[in-house]
Amino acid sequence: MAKKAAFYDELKKNAAFMSARGRGLLAADESTGTIGKRFDDIKVENTEDNRRAYRELLFTTPGDWGQYVSGVILYEETLYQKTAEGKPFVDLLKEKNVLVGIKLDKGVVALDGTDGETTIAGLDGLGARCAQYYKQGARFSKWRAVFKIDPKSGCPSQLSIDTNAHGLARYAAISQENGIVPIVEPELLMDGDHDLETCAAATQRVLAGVFKVLHDHGVIMECMVLKPSMVLPGQDCKKTYSAQDVAKATVQVLRRTVPPAVPGIFFLSGGQGEDQATFNLNEINKVGEVEGAPWSLSFSYGRAFQASALQAWKGAKENIGAGQEKFLERAKANSLAQLGKYTGSSGGDSLFVKDYKY
Repeated sequence: MAKKAAFYDELKKNAAFMSARGRGLLAADESTGTIGKRFDDIKVENTEDNRRAYRELLFTTPGDWGQYVSGVILYEETLYQKTAEGKPFVDLLKEKNVLVGIKLDKGVVALDGTDGETTIAGLDGLGARCAQYYKQGARFSKWRAVFKIDPKSGCPSQLSIDTNAHGLARYAAISQENGIVPIVEPELLMDGDHDLETCAAATQRVLAGVFKVLHDHGVIMECMVLKPSMVLPGQDCKKTYSAQDVAKATVQVLRRTVPPAVPGIFFLSGGQGEDQATFNLNEINKVGEVEGAPWSLSFSYGRAFQASALQAWKGAKENIGAGQEKFLERAKANSLAQLGKYTGSSGGDSLFVKDYKY
């Protein structure tokens, strides 16, 4: 606790900065393999230079996009990269008044004794990595745990909840000990045909379990943020629900499980299309305002923030401006949704990927 105390003021300040109204997070932490799949869709070779060029496109977007985005989550490779002119990305983001974040988990591994459930690798040597990333400029981090919903097989199992909650709590405590605000990300996958009510019950069980263990490990609530899934029906569910249904179920679960000391809740998009993710966030904020939700309810989108920009760019230098226009368009839309003022549609193509890994 002594190390955490030394960083307390900085941690609390940065968590509050991340959670400012009208701002959210850009998840640009795709692994080399995952960004390769995105590049395959636009027929771009997955090389380090192309990965750097694409991230440079996003980060050098003209205008004050930092007024809509408070932080960017990076993959380790990107944390050390520079623009074509030699400016470190970390410095570029600081100039935009944007905090630098880092993905810390090392992906899913099988959880023995379960029906295909998983846990997360990456705790070994985590303290040393955090100290190194702090020196490089990272001030927040992310750790994603994944949960299946399958009532027939009893998923998420109690073993899965307990094991992943322990991993999330260890990660969060170690991050705070090293001056880094942890994003705690328990994602319930959209795979399956379960209904909205089933997802709500599973989400409540997972979040209750996670916060119990976070408290057991001494994680400071006001010095962390949460990145949950929205409460959504399974991808193959036959029943149709409105955005208002999703918003009411989501806010209800959060009010039952998340301490008010947590400054911000940043939803993952989880395979929703760009417009759908933005529209649902807007409806969640409308419900949250009516019910007096104590946290900032915002976005931490990857696919639902970048899909249009990638398609506009297609790896061509002459398309950089078009890609940046799409990126700025999504940033503005998501900012408005965080304020409950988005007036766009909920249409658009789904970005769902079965058993999504990154």
